Amino acid sequence: MATVTFKGIDAYIGQLKKLQNRSDEVIGRAVYDGAAVVADAIRKEIDAIPIIKNRKGSSDHLIDGVTQTQKQGLQDGFGISPVQNDRGFINVKLGFAGYNKTKTKKYPQGQPNALIARAVNSGTSFRKKRRFVDKAVTASRVKAENAMGKSLDDNIEKIMK
Repeated sequence: MATVTFKGIDAYIGQLKKLQNRSDEVIGRAVYDGAAVVADAIRKEIDAIPIIKNRKGSSDHLIDGVTQTQKQGLQDGFGISPVQNDRGFINVKLGFAGYNKTKTKKYPQGQPNALIARAVNSGTSFRKKRRFVDKAVTASRVKAENAMGKSLDDNIEKIMK
């Protein structure tokens, strides 16, 4: 926690007003810094998804992994949204956007990356469940909270000086 000393109550009140005016900025930066830690963990988990050569599995085996094209689409399409203020709640979203380069009759512009991520994370009737997002979020929660706390302390200290 940042330690700051003041000379007089008026100086203290002035600094608190300055902090109040920049609170959305400080909180937004902290939330974004925490999301960046989680995003890095998810990227590592995407890299750990196995690549399958032949998508055709036998009837008694589930597919475990994705094709190289699908994996590249997940890596390229993953990102963090800009900070949003939704009626007083400061947040960001992590997610998959765009399409990969696997074109099919149903998806002529490519398969949606969000669809592939959901199918891999939750499993399907032909795909083994591989909870890569859940695993990354759980593993990085404490690091993200620490990054947010450090960001808050650093930014508050800068404002209060």
